[in-house]
Amino acid sequence: MIAFDGPVWRLLDTQSIDAPISPVKSPEGRFHHAGQTAVYASLSAEGAGVAIQRYLTDGVQRMLVPLWLDASLVVDHRGDPAASIVWQDIRATGAASPTWSFSDKARMAGGQAMLYSSRSHPDLGHVVVFDPACLKSAGAPTPFTP
Repeated sequence: MIAFDGPVWRLLDTQSIDAPISPVKSPEGRFHHAGQTAVYASLSAEGAGVAIQRYLTDGVQRMLVPLWLDASLVVDHRGDPAASIVWQDIRATGAASPTWSFSDKARMAGGQAMLYSSRSHPDLGHVVVFDPACLKSAGAPTPFTP
């Protein structure tokens, strides 16, 4: 594991910007299932825009929110394409997402967060935070235009 102490960015709908470190509300995602806590963010503002591309047809207005992640126990899966596959189609068949094995192992090892590469832009990185106490606000939200 590695330490991470630096900025991360999150895109949130305008109704959620008052609670920028709150975990996602969805019951499942790339790296969470069965009631697990997850806060998804990106290592750059550009990465945040790339990460949300799949969902931009929903018509929801979003704000770019800068956060600061200070975690000493971070699992780093950047550069591992298996952690960045399209999981939704697999999950839609009823099978467990293969990406859950990465986060389940990180959680069991005591990880506070996990880094991974963008699927469509492997040079960009993202983070899923398992322990929201490692996050704090790092500035004012700004409008996001895709």
